Amino acid sequence: MTDPTLHEGERLQKLLAAAGFGSRRVCEDLIAEGRVTVDGQVAVLGRRVDPVSAHVEVDGVAVSVRPGLVYYLLNKPPGVVSTADDPHGRPTVVGLVPGEPRVYPVGRLDLDTEGLLLLTNDGDLTHRLTHPSFGVEKEYLAHVRGHPGRNALRHLRDGVDLDDGPTAPARVSLLAPDLVRLVIHEGRNRQVRRMCEAVGHPVTRLVRTRIGPVTDHTLPPGAWRHLRQDEVRGLEEAVARGKGRDPDGVTSGHLAGPGTASDHDGDDR
Repeated sequence: MTDPTLHEGERLQKLLAAAGFGSRRVCEDLIAEGRVTVDGQVAVLGRRVDPVSAHVEVDGVAVSVRPGLVYYLLNKPPGVVSTADDPHGRPTVVGLVPGEPRVYPVGRLDLDTEGLLLLTNDGDLTHRLTHPSFGVEKEYLAHVRGHPGRNALRHLRDGVDLDDGPTAPARVSLLAPDLVRLVIHEGRNRQVRRMCEAVGHPVTRLVRTRIGPVTDHTLPPGAWRHLRQDEVRGLEEAVARGKGRDPDGVTSGHLAGPGTASDHDGDDR
């Protein structure tokens, strides 16, 4: 009998090419080499898929192939809330990007925190980026009161006891007497601010400078741009590397802290 998957839906190589994997010939080679799966099965040349429902992976990394997906990178300024709507009438991050198609922020930054924030209508990627089991890194620059010494920095690196449990180890470096760079993979409510306050150096200004592999030092405050295809793939790969991280324990050789709600991201609210 003829395999119906060869005649229904969009050609797989066309969808992969649209997702940024190269020309259709290159994508045909990926399929022929057995590096592409559809719904858990190795794809064959000529395979057609339903881009809305199919789960496609390349080299074990999920690929978003649904039509109409958009990904924005916003440099959030202070005084803007990280929600779609605000009952108090304050400006929102959604109001800083195109209104159509409708997008939602990936996690939150609190009202006074600045820096990079993703907005998208890709619900699957949003879930994986915000769920604690995937542990995607976020990098922050924290201007603090006082001059953190070795002991304070060591506590930040090793983990700080907060009221909701100890934090996971962080990568921490001192860039100036009052400027700390922190890289964390958790996403608790106001986590960076609480960590710095716990070691005696409250934050006076906080900027997120990186989400996974995505960064942009040239994007002005309040401005946005589309993510490049390679940046979207980089986020998918970062999620795949963190897949299976235990939010309450240890996986892949890394410590992970207590779980968080999926709508929190780094330094929320």
